[in-house]
Amino acid sequence: MGMEDHKLKVFCTVAETKSFSKTSEIIHLTQPAVSLQIQALEEMYETKLFDRSSSKVTLTPAGEILYKYAKDILALYSSAEKVIGEMTGLVKGSIAIGAGSTIGNYLLPSVISDFRKAHPKIKVHLFVANMQRVMELLNAGNINIGLVEGDVKKHKLIVEKFLSDELLLIVPPHHAWAKRKEVSVAELIDEPFILREAGSGTRQTIEKFLSRHGIALQNMKVSMVLGSTQAIKEAVENGLGLSIISRWSARKEIKFGTLQTLNFKEEKMVRDFSLITHKNSVSSHAIEEFLLYLRSYPFERLLSQ
Repeated sequence: MGMEDHKLKVFCTVAETKSFSKTSEIIHLTQPAVSLQIQALEEMYETKLFDRSSSKVTLTPAGEILYKYAKDILALYSSAEKVIGEMTGLVKGSIAIGAGSTIGNYLLPSVISDFRKAHPKIKVHLFVANMQRVMELLNAGNINIGLVEGDVKKHKLIVEKFLSDELLLIVPPHHAWAKRKEVSVAELIDEPFILREAGSGTRQTIEKFLSRHGIALQNMKVSMVLGSTQAIKEAVENGLGLSIISRWSARKEIKFGTLQTLNFKEEKMVRDFSLITHKNSVSSHAIEEFLLYLRSYPFERLLSQ
């Protein structure tokens, strides 16, 4: 990637996010650096590319034209890279993956380390964030693939299920329910409950499940809202409330007996882990290799370890 296409990438990100601050977050540049890149392009074409008068940054007519070409140029660059890579037979390059916190923290570390052994030349960058953020990164073209928990709105995205997941109620070993195998959904109302933040796929699944059983979040005694599964597990271990998490993220605690897991009498709480890609993204040789690897990975083996 040369200097010119880096400028174009910054330009496209501003065009898509309509914000200099969001762009600086996504591309890891300071805001002044983002402004400088845009300014350089504006000087090169001797015209304004963005209208900054309102609160949102919008494209000028000249900006619209450049945006259309910039997308094509960037796609051509990545096609060139892909074809040359196939010709030289060396699968190298890099992959940027965005993953929801359950997948990113509890499933991908083993997948990525095994993949790296098979393909030492491929660099893998992993961003772990909640589902909403992963979709933003994917739409802005800053990650190649997203792996998320929960329902995805299909807008411009290709969604494919790659694994099913079961969510379990977790209680500390000294809790009155710890000896039971299952509880009724209605019993949850009387217990302090710990939730993930809005925008999390796990939280979305829990809300849906509860409302299917006639329980709104307002009826629950929500004692805390925490931003990570790790924090939730520690709070439950310390007797601050109960919570519901993926069986993948409870693996260690189940093994060492620091948490008890329970099912619900009414039905299992299940969801899909989905692989999402953008309709317009160009797939590289490295990405193809990773997807093949992911689709055939023996996940169930991890649960029994």
